Amino acid sequence: MSTFFRRLSKATPIAFSHAFRTQSQSSSSHFRFPVGAIAAISGGISYFYYFSEPNLVHLDQINEDTGPKTALIPDKWVEFKLQEKAKVSHNTHLYRFSFDPNLKLGLDVASCLITRAPLGEDAEGKTKYVVRPYTPISDPDSKGYFDLMIKIYPEGKMSQHFDKLNPGDVVEVKGPIEKIRYTPNMKKHIGMIAGGSGITPMLQVIEAILKNPDDNTKVSLIYANVSPDDILLKKKLDMLAASHPNLKVFYTVDSPSKYWVGGTGYISKDMASKGLPAPSDDTLILVCGPPGMMKHVSGGKAKDWTQGEVSGVLKELGYTEDMVYKF
Repeated sequence: MSTFFRRLSKATPIAFSHAFRTQSQSSSSHFRFPVGAIAAISGGISYFYYFSEPNLVHLDQINEDTGPKTALIPDKWVEFKLQEKAKVSHNTHLYRFSFDPNLKLGLDVASCLITRAPLGEDAEGKTKYVVRPYTPISDPDSKGYFDLMIKIYPEGKMSQHFDKLNPGDVVEVKGPIEKIRYTPNMKKHIGMIAGGSGITPMLQVIEAILKNPDDNTKVSLIYANVSPDDILLKKKLDMLAASHPNLKVFYTVDSPSKYWVGGTGYISKDMASKGLPAPSDDTLILVCGPPGMMKHVSGGKAKDWTQGEVSGVLKELGYTEDMVYKF
């Protein structure tokens, strides 16, 4: 295993005792929901954990004048080879895929890619596929590789497929799928609410802001998880917050450990009021997490997958549709 994966594995908490912690029963004063129950789209982070490997496996050499300038092709499935994989937490793994080292992947902040895997055959003998979107956590400007952080679920068809992958195996990918086009200083203050692996698009935006010396955007993140052991890349987030005064991070967990010093329970109106920027034309709130959290905090998307109305905690605090974006 390379230095990159050893460092990253050590930089995140790992719990070996259980895959999922049973949720506590709800009480009249404490609403609970399974923050870690469903994977959200898997955001951009590079810093010193991320660097190019000298022995990348890549696609055939592409003619510089006539070939594509990015590895992703919007309307075509492309095979990417798995270079390495590593455990990040008790139920989450990191996967590095490689391609031509002269190319960028072809993602903007914040966008995602689409993966597919074969899932048997239909009645006519044609291959059936499971398709899922993920947000890479590697820097969009990186060349020759991209990294996915994926939570493995016992009944997750795509995550189970990823869990069985070994270095040298390939995954079919296409994209990008643009979510929200981030531009420097588009808002004075961005608030973020993430649950579980919904942290990934938030990391993509955070990384873009912090690496740009001309971007003065303030960022306030509320990150909810089942337990302290489920917090993905906590040490990385803590390090970024400690070294960048424009980033503030608040954690809350459903099942705190004995020495836990962060928040406890669901994301309440009080947490959001204290941890997010107040509603204004210069404010944007990004939300990404499992359906239960989304419903409670912001309301889910509409049936046609458009943004839909804002409800829940954010509506109670006065945020409007143009101030909230749901991944």
